[in-house]
Amino acid sequence: MGRFPRLTKAERKLWNAFPTGRLVELGPFEIRAGRPAGANAPTDGHTWGPNRTIRAEVITQLLLGARDDGGGAAPALRLRGARITGRLSIVGGTIPYELVLSGCHLDEPIQLTGSATRTIRLTDCHFPGLSGGGMRVAGHLSLSGSHVTGTVRVSRAQFESGLWLGGTKVVSDDGEWALYANSIVVDSGMYMRNADLTGGVSLVGSRLNGGFFLDGATLRNPGKDALTADNMVVEDSMRCTGGFQASGCVRLRGARVNGTLAFGGSFRSPDTRYALHASHMEVRELSLTPSEPIDGVVTLAHTTVGTLHDSPGTWPDKLRLNGLTYDRLRGSGVARRIEWVTRDPEGFRPQPYEQLAAWYLSDGNDALARRAQLAKLRARRQTQGLGGRIWGRLLDAAVGYGYRPWLAGMWFALLLAVGTVVFALNPPRALKPAESPDFNSFAYSFDLLLPIPAFGQREMFDPAGWTQWLAYGLIVCGWILATALIAGATRVLRPQ
Repeated sequence: MGRFPRLTKAERKLWNAFPTGRLVELGPFEIRAGRPAGANAPTDGHTWGPNRTIRAEVITQLLLGARDDGGGAAPALRLRGARITGRLSIVGGTIPYELVLSGCHLDEPIQLTGSATRTIRLTDCHFPGLSGGGMRVAGHLSLSGSHVTGTVRVSRAQFESGLWLGGTKVVSDDGEWALYANSIVVDSGMYMRNADLTGGVSLVGSRLNGGFFLDGATLRNPGKDALTADNMVVEDSMRCTGGFQASGCVRLRGARVNGTLAFGGSFRSPDTRYALHASHMEVRELSLTPSEPIDGVVTLAHTTVGTLHDSPGTWPDKLRLNGLTYDRLRGSGVARRIEWVTRDPEGFRPQPYEQLAAWYLSDGNDALARRAQLAKLRARRQTQGLGGRIWGRLLDAAVGYGYRPWLAGMWFALLLAVGTVVFALNPPRALKPAESPDFNSFAYSFDLLLPIPAFGQREMFDPAGWTQWLAYGLIVCGWILATALIAGATRVLRPQ
């Protein structure tokens, strides 16, 4: 077919330019701060007259082969500064030509569901949504710089050379999703740098083989999910830095990132269960360094990380780490790390302490590992009954739960000194004067403190009055120190 009946002058320009892929410009528009602006901005395209108007059916016919290409050139539809009336709809069709619309205004949503296409570029345009579920793009889809007043739906779509939404502004028309892209496959990168989306972004089950980049992006969906990407797979890196802002939950449960996952910018979602839901993930390297403290709960529960780098100054008050495992830690000293594992809103969890101690051991820091284990036992004590808390405090004061055995020696020396002085000034009477050795206050006090006497002084002398109570106290203290030392040694020496 070579002709389309009743073409307007503007449409005739497009019709004639198609075989060679020549760009047709129907009007200028101004770019300010990276976006179309001024009187000719595509947002005001509904006011453009007939000299800048193209019917969507003309574009559809060209893309489906209504115009002979003539040979010797690469046909393509390239249009700039036009108003497109009617619905651009190709459902289940095959589009063998590149489609490039720049600075255009489309009156109705675009429908490309189930289609097979070449590269599609809709840059700096204004249109009320796009439906492309199941489409296959032998090239890339670009909405860079466009203003979309409806949902972009491309679930189950495949993009060979990328999905580009750099500087794209999307305002959801259903109050739920701005970008609905579940189960998509992008063989190159997905770029959303400096995008501004009002409504959620859904990428559940998607596979991004060339990375995912949201540097400088703003995602707004207060009280709901700003980004939902459960079970997503990202080969290479995922970056949410450079001024990234999320108002709503960023949810990545079960996702796998085979590169660096970098979180910067700000996360605010005090009204949802989590501000950052990153549980059950697998990440080669996680950098959690937002520009300000995260406003809301963060969970890294049951996530496996190779290297974890974070910033203590931006830790949230509520942080779930139960089940988190990592090979390396970067970013703070042991004192802050112990504080880090105490922030679970549900209270004491032993695994984060065990994991921290295990990492210190693997790094050759035995002393730091002992401090982490001691902190765990002190935290566990708060969950025990009265008897457990009392015994725990005795163990802690006596030997630091076995991780500070020198405390037992300090207490023993102190009690020995007290007994030596007191019994030197108030010697006990001999039980058998004719058989008793000379009294030695040091040896006598030492015997009282040992569960098994060493010098034979305890059985030969009997204190009287208040010194008798001191002798009983030394005997009891000796047993407590011995029991605590044995219990602590058993705890420390048992196989981990």
